[in-house]
Amino acid sequence: MNEFAADHLLDASGLLCPEPVMLLHNKVREMQAGQLLQLRATDPSTQRDIPKFCAFLGHELIEQRTIDRHHFEYLIRKGAG
Repeated sequence: MNEFAADHLLDASGLLCPEPVMLLHNKVREMQAGQLLQLRATDPSTQRDIPKFCAFLGHELIEQRTIDRHHFEYLIRKGAG
């Protein structure tokens, strides 16, 4: 995630489903189209939920990576819709 400079950071570490997605949804509402959000999470279900969230709402999941078994990062570009 070093090649992109995120406009916003959301740390959902320690939160369990559905909280990371709920916080993400609220944060994306505050953002302008095209802005980047870096999301950090510890809930493994985000590996499934975040890509589905982005696809359903028209946001671009630029990068998804697993740091270790308990830490995940996502880089999301807010869609125009």
